Amino acid sequence: MAGKKRELSGVLAPMVTPFRDDRVLFDGLAGNVEKMNGTSLTGYFVLGTNGEYKSLTVAERFEVLRTVVKHRAKDKLVMAGVGFESTKETIETALRAADEGADMVSLLMPHFFAKKMTSEVLAGYITAVADASVLPVVLYNNPSVAAGVTIKSDLIHLVKDHPNVIGLKDSSSETYSQNLEAAKGRMCVLAGSANYFLELLKLGGTGGVLSLANVFPDACARLYELFRSEKMQEAQELNASLIGLNHEVSGAFGVAGVKAAMDLRGFCGGAPRRPLLPLTAVQLETLKRSLGDSPFAKEV
Repeated sequence: MAGKKRELSGVLAPMVTPFRDDRVLFDGLAGNVEKMNGTSLTGYFVLGTNGEYKSLTVAERFEVLRTVVKHRAKDKLVMAGVGFESTKETIETALRAADEGADMVSLLMPHFFAKKMTSEVLAGYITAVADASVLPVVLYNNPSVAAGVTIKSDLIHLVKDHPNVIGLKDSSSETYSQNLEAAKGRMCVLAGSANYFLELLKLGGTGGVLSLANVFPDACARLYELFRSEKMQEAQELNASLIGLNHEVSGAFGVAGVKAAMDLRGFCGGAPRRPLLPLTAVQLETLKRSLGDSPFAKEV
């Protein structure tokens, strides 16, 4: 990585926020972190899509971040989602995240005025936040939850030389390869899905933020290590299993599926916050069969 930019690599778990009756289960969240501390994960992405951060109050967001920071092991980094609709609130949240002990921040693109979010507008937003933030900035491309607003290679070219913009988490299968090419040598790129995690690594990516790491953290981290050790046959076999599981868990059921799978695996997933609904009894049985058939069924 050229210059003084920090490199972000390995696998991060995009932490869920467990709820019961719409109340945050902070003890459950702390327990998840403490269990994951014993794995080879690089760290934790807090207040992202899996964390349902848009459904949290401002006070809850900071308490969630504080909980993860407090319980994380010293070798685990914490990346906090701070992207909001205004540059002002995003900067204020980024500065507060630093005060709370986060190591870096993640920016989901503004999207309420989606038609106005040109590459130039987004570059201005990113640059202003990166200028003000005392923490490194990682861009978050997820058009499925951002009204279709998409980080593409032209935007990468506009911001990649900023010294505080260190990377991109790309959750779009349609853009990651072009964004990788645009970011080459200036920004790290991480997969936002297990579906193309290994493929992204082969193309020069440095890691992944994988919802499946909430359920199978050891297996997800092992895939990264196998790739780094050039054990490609083992990596391909493990990758096929993880992609299959990803389709059965988050692919089929979204955040509610990830949470239910966590509960089945001994973590605290809890329910989604309303208006999202938990799995039905039939869906839960389907998920149980999928997990029971997995090669990692006995791993906890």
